[in-house]
Amino acid sequence: MSARPDELGRLAARFDLSPAATRQLSRLLDLLERDPQAPTSVTARQAALDVHIADSLVALELAVVRGAHQIADVGSGAGFPGLVLAVALPRAQVRLVESSGRKCRFLADALTEAEIRNAGVVCARAEEWSQGRESCDLVTARAVGPLAVILEYAAPLLRLGGSLVAWKGRREAGEERDAAAAAEALGLELVGLVSVQPYAGSRDRHLHVFRKSAPTPARFPRRAGMARKRSLRASSEERS
Repeated sequence: MSARPDELGRLAARFDLSPAATRQLSRLLDLLERDPQAPTSVTARQAALDVHIADSLVALELAVVRGAHQIADVGSGAGFPGLVLAVALPRAQVRLVESSGRKCRFLADALTEAEIRNAGVVCARAEEWSQGRESCDLVTARAVGPLAVILEYAAPLLRLGGSLVAWKGRREAGEERDAAAAAEALGLELVGLVSVQPYAGSRDRHLHVFRKSAPTPARFPRRAGMARKRSLRASSEERS
């Protein structure tokens, strides 16, 4: 079922998007709907408007997102939230960090299709993107993995004082305890846990906001894959 034509307009009004930005978002929706290689199961226009576009834009409720200049979207996948934030924040520079070649090709096509000129694709694992170290004032992550893993990907990329915003669903006490331990090891601190409702009917959606308050130890990032294989946990001492 296609989206009613006024729904994107209402979303644009909610987040004060320009007509040009609204057209760019419409082109992204068009691409998702027609490209059989789109790396997401949510491609129908109405569903994608909610699940991808609105869910990405809701982060604009945070001042650290609205004021960001150098953004890295880690594990970018189909490009959300990175593509949408690039459209909504035309003065920011956005890097879409993704290790899958197939997904990187889709991201490059999306940038061309929607004429997004303030973003680029970094086809690499976050742990191996050495040029990105301490280059970002904002890192975003959506549907990437447990919080502790996301924190380890993000911390080396952030400048001191920079922020990570991680999209998560229902809160899990164990995950949050592990994230607290990881944050302490990585020089991060939790500064906000925001319940959001990006679209009507959405439930249990949260934005976890961390700030880099101390330098990340030089041993991070660990080699590729270690953040998942031996994730930092509250219950056990981290092993290098």
